[in-house]
Amino acid sequence: MIEGASGSTVPRRQLGRYLRDLRNRARLSVKAAAEALEWSETKIWRIETGQTSMRSLDVESICRIYGAPDDLTQSLMALAKETKARGWWLSYSDVINEGFDVYIGLEEAAACLRWYEMELVPGLFQIADYARTLIRADNPDNDTAEIERRVQLRIARQTLLTRVTNRPELRVVLGEAILRRPVGGEKVMSAQLTRLIEVSDLPNVELKVMPFEAGMYAGIMSGPFTMLEFPLNGNGKPTEPPIVYVDGFTGALFLDKPHEIERYDTAFNDIWRAALDEAASRDLIAKAAREFEQ
Repeated sequence: MIEGASGSTVPRRQLGRYLRDLRNRARLSVKAAAEALEWSETKIWRIETGQTSMRSLDVESICRIYGAPDDLTQSLMALAKETKARGWWLSYSDVINEGFDVYIGLEEAAACLRWYEMELVPGLFQIADYARTLIRADNPDNDTAEIERRVQLRIARQTLLTRVTNRPELRVVLGEAILRRPVGGEKVMSAQLTRLIEVSDLPNVELKVMPFEAGMYAGIMSGPFTMLEFPLNGNGKPTEPPIVYVDGFTGALFLDKPHEIERYDTAFNDIWRAALDEAASRDLIAKAAREFEQ
């Protein structure tokens, strides 16, 4: 875990997995566990999926019901205290959509992000005017102050691109349509494309464009997604299993089953091979920027 960066997201997910494994070893269904603890099944599900922080005393009760050994119980009680850590983004909790705080915490903790987008510039690369146009369109009933808070949150996320320690590696493929769509008008789009060229110069960013003429490739079937991979611990194992994040119109999916990860990994590798190389991608972005300036 990246100390102080991921807030409570990673320890919550880690604790949830430990408790789910203990429940399965005890051969207890979610319903049986909920009845024994006098909780709802929904609460058990939220705990096991890392959606909520935990009190040490509650973890102790769970471990007793599940028959966990004392040393493991003590370790999990200590981990429970970390689930209450506060990430920087909690100061924006008034404008964070449900569940997106989980994604931000994972994004902060990731060692590598592999990102495929077809229609819009990824949030980590957006300039304020571009972000403002999208946020206003998606939240037409919000007042100006709330729109600006949402813009500020999006820009604040971008500090991970250049932070001094634990800077993640990014491999990003953008569909050519993103370069051609004048979000916010021609002036805004020219500035946004210039920003894409700037971020492509960062040593931890590899940026490619998927041209219209690419034909059939895996991304057409998969749609946009982000794969997050995490740092290794002292034993050479990931601190967190890989996760695929799929952002939908009415909600997001967090996929972490091995067969899901394998399928998206295969898809991204195909997308990466089918895209223009980095130099040709920069040339295409620069050409599109010049066209908006005319």
